[in-house]
Amino acid sequence: MAANVNPTVRRRRLGSELRKLREQKGMTAEEVAARLLVSQSKISRLENGRRSISQRDVRDLCSVYGVEDSRLVDSLMNMARESRQQGWWHAFGDVPYSVYIGLETEAESLRVYDSLVVPGLLQTRNYASAVIEGTLPEATPEQIEKRIEIRLRRQERVTDPDSPLRFWVVMDESALRRVVGSRDVMREQLEYLAQMGTQAHVTVQVLPYDAGAHPGMSGNFAILEFADATDSSVVYIEGVTSDLYLEKPTDVHGYSVMYEHLRAQALSAEQSRQFIADAAKEYAR
Repeated sequence: MAANVNPTVRRRRLGSELRKLREQKGMTAEEVAARLLVSQSKISRLENGRRSISQRDVRDLCSVYGVEDSRLVDSLMNMARESRQQGWWHAFGDVPYSVYIGLETEAESLRVYDSLVVPGLLQTRNYASAVIEGTLPEATPEQIEKRIEIRLRRQERVTDPDSPLRFWVVMDESALRRVVGSRDVMREQLEYLAQMGTQAHVTVQVLPYDAGAHPGMSGNFAILEFADATDSSVVYIEGVTSDLYLEKPTDVHGYSVMYEHLRAQALSAEQSRQFIADAAKEYAR
């Protein structure tokens, strides 16, 4: 598989093409499911890229949709084959948030709001270890180490010298005040956070306590955007047992508006760097 083939993104693109073919045929997902003797949920998962799709699935769907262009069928079959390849994260075994990692790996820009912790892409190893141990109290040392290694590998998107991820963070002041690990761990983390905030492609803003009520009080979220116009933006909301991915334009727009309000209420990037640096000094006392 070519290095630039991302199976997650291939599934999304393939699903989008299949949805277009179904809509052009004027069929509902329920009608297609009935023709193929499968569940409607399977058709929906294939179209939204949440389920692996086989070449047989593509062949059957193209038959139902009456696709006669052999070149189009071959192209879709090739996408199906590539979508079943494995991304770098599969080397770590079963990763519960593998869909998100695939999207993050391909994203051109990422906007994140976090209320309780420093975002994973900007965490130091020691801080990440303390966060993972705290949030997964029953995890084994091996499971914790695997999570840490995956997180550090994901951070390569931010530090990539050739094509770094455009990363915008708004984080609540509580993430700076909660002592995760130890005071030394917090000092190291905040010094690193302030340093990363000076990078041209990274913007970090702190939402101070005195900002009062704000849209982010409803929970954390991330907005991923892609360079390819065929890849729709995605809002990602992490859950305890399952995650939520929103791709409808109205949903993405709604969260984008929320993010603009958060940016407006937060300290400026320069003020935030100073705020973070001052907090780091407090942990050094």
